[in-house]
Amino acid sequence: MDMNLMDYIIQEAYILVPVLYVIGIFLKRTPKVPDWLIPWILTGLGMIGAFFLSGMKLSGILQGVLVAGVTVFANQLYKQTINRQ
Repeated sequence: MDMNLMDYIIQEAYILVPVLYVIGIFLKRTPKVPDWLIPWILTGLGMIGAFFLSGMKLSGILQGVLVAGVTVFANQLYKQTINRQ
């Protein structure tokens, strides 16, 4: 089974992945933001960003969830590869 998650994300929303990643880094370094809240914040911001990038279509909400998922997944791949845990 050949599945590529990026096939489901519109091209306009690709820019949100690095943007959300950088926002996540800043949130991680903010002492008053608990770690469990960061993926929820990124999901909300991704949904808002994709909603506007998709031309204010309701499918933008789904696009935002997918983009946030790719961002968090990429972060975990990086962290667990570096830390080998």
